[in-house]
Amino acid sequence: MHLPPFETLIDAHAKELHRFLVGCVGPTEAEDCLQETFMSALRAYPRLQHGDNLRAWLYTIARRKATDAIRRVARRPTRDLDGLDAAAPPGPEPVDDGIWHSVRSLPAKQRDAVVHRFVLDLAYAEIGVRMGISEEAARQNVSAGLRRLRREVTP
Repeated sequence: MHLPPFETLIDAHAKELHRFLVGCVGPTEAEDCLQETFMSALRAYPRLQHGDNLRAWLYTIARRKATDAIRRVARRPTRDLDGLDAAAPPGPEPVDDGIWHSVRSLPAKQRDAVVHRFVLDLAYAEIGVRMGISEEAARQNVSAGLRRLRREVTP
């Protein structure tokens, strides 16, 4: 089996993966997740048995890195440590209109489906391919995510 050069894979998918990750974890964590995705992919690339759907393979890795980032943020202490100075002054918080914060709090499958649909503007069939699920399951995940968002956002 002949795989394309890894650089070709990065060139072809880096921008859309970054957009996906911004939707999943926000702009602050997205760059780190993207780098971690490519590092993991690079390590595994020589051992791939088939290269049938490299895009879906990258999205699977990116989705796992996003999930790890969300868990990591949830474990961080939310209050300052008494008596310790910050290593660096905090940077400005990225602008987030609130809805994306709610999207990032959705269960993983719903979050990924909503991001694929509304950030990447993909059809349900393509969402299913990228997530490794059926078109109907992709549609159900988007629908369930939107229902949950409506409940959380609507007073």
